[in-house]
Amino acid sequence: MAPRVLVSDKLSEAAVKIFQDRGIEVDYKPDLGKDKDALLEAIPNYDGLAIRSATKVTPKVIAAASRLKVIGRAGIGVDNVDIPAASQRGIVVMNTPFGNAITTAEHAISMMMALARQIPEANASTHAGKWEKNRFMGVELFNKTLGVIGCGNIGSIVADRALGLKMKVIAFDPFLSPERAVELGVEKVELDEIFKRADFITLHTPLTDRTRNIVSREALAKCRKGVRIINCARGGLVDEEALYDALVARHVAGAALDVFETEPATNHKLFNLENVVATPHLGASTNEAQENVALQVAEQMADFLISGAVTNALNMPSISADEAPRLKPFVALANKLGSFAGQLTEDAITGIVIEYAGDVGEMNTRALTSAALAGILAPQIGAVNMVSAPLAARERGIKVDEVKQTRRGAYETYIRLAVKTDKYERSVAGTVFSDGKPRIIQIKGIELESDFGPHMLYVTNMDKPGFIGAVGSLLGNAGVNIASFHLGRQTEGADAICLVEVDGGVPPEVLAAVETLPQVKQAKTLAF
Repeated sequence: MAPRVLVSDKLSEAAVKIFQDRGIEVDYKPDLGKDKDALLEAIPNYDGLAIRSATKVTPKVIAAASRLKVIGRAGIGVDNVDIPAASQRGIVVMNTPFGNAITTAEHAISMMMALARQIPEANASTHAGKWEKNRFMGVELFNKTLGVIGCGNIGSIVADRALGLKMKVIAFDPFLSPERAVELGVEKVELDEIFKRADFITLHTPLTDRTRNIVSREALAKCRKGVRIINCARGGLVDEEALYDALVARHVAGAALDVFETEPATNHKLFNLENVVATPHLGASTNEAQENVALQVAEQMADFLISGAVTNALNMPSISADEAPRLKPFVALANKLGSFAGQLTEDAITGIVIEYAGDVGEMNTRALTSAALAGILAPQIGAVNMVSAPLAARERGIKVDEVKQTRRGAYETYIRLAVKTDKYERSVAGTVFSDGKPRIIQIKGIELESDFGPHMLYVTNMDKPGFIGAVGSLLGNAGVNIASFHLGRQTEGADAICLVEVDGGVPPEVLAAVETLPQVKQAKTLAF
């Protein structure tokens, strides 16, 4: 029986034809995504679901999708898809991360120009029959300083366009190397420098726990009076209440916003301000971009449904069907080791060395390295997968090296990952035992064996009496249940590492209490 695909949002005829030409049955119902009940009723009959942003793929929809094998998002953002629920059901979630970068960058530049010259207000005034030439006094972009927060694919295009306008561009991105900054023609700075120096600030970073409200009330207070803010990335990057107050006080001269914390944003206090330019999430809304991502998602889904090939998957590695059974546990190990390192690294990464020893060195290490890079980069840049991670690393000037050995100690298979920054080098190693589960076996050269738990507490400490009891008491008194407790040390009384798996996570106040213990050097929560 031929695979069946439901297209529940608007895709082009050419995209639909790609499915048909590959022998896939297609039902094109572009308004179905807006009807939750109709979608729930229809979804059990399909192997693939092609969407844009209107369709909300909730856990309820996924639970009803008894046949569904793949969800394809024509675009980069997958906020409307419950990826953990899809992963649990074994459904591949794909996006098209490279189809709309130029379009989004151009929109950001357009918004900056409109803001600088008050074009929307001047247009409305002129259409109303007024001639208020003296009312709309703008500012030039020439010789102004543009602060770019997030200098990846889209941010680097914005920087290039701004340099063409003869602006001075400064950029903050933890993964932007000095060499890549020179290549782009931008000055790499710390985040505070952006706020202190920039005349215009534009955001091009994903929304993560680290970037939420990155433009906070405190950050706005650091900005020079008259700064202008542009956000065409993700709602939630800017504290909207703080921005409103700063705009009313005229500390911030203006804001241009294409995205909002809650969308659709049909009623917002910012809309009442004359110094705000607002558009309804139009960053990717050009004919060219919409066509590109539609064709791309159709090709990817067709390849998967016909041959099992996986491209741009957010929850599954890009591995051929023949390799999958053997590689699967090692892909999981590489990705989790990368996630471990990525969650502990906050400084700019300059290099990554991945060592493969034993049988794993004879496998498709390119796929394993991609899995590791995706794990490292995800905590900082959000939605990244095995396809996009190597490109993201190259864009940020991160040097990636593979080292292969015949064997490492007593382990038949061994992966060690070392992350280098300008300040330090940290490593973590793991293996896959006979049960197929990935395990940590070494952290920063200290032997320590542990599973990867969903919620973990990582502590570096001095090996002193009383530490275990103190940590256990803090967690127990806070109602945090310990699932497993693992220790390792260099030598007696020297540096040690504690890795605790807990049920349900460690609240911030409990983490802060752990950090105050006299033996503790660092404490961090991890999630896998």
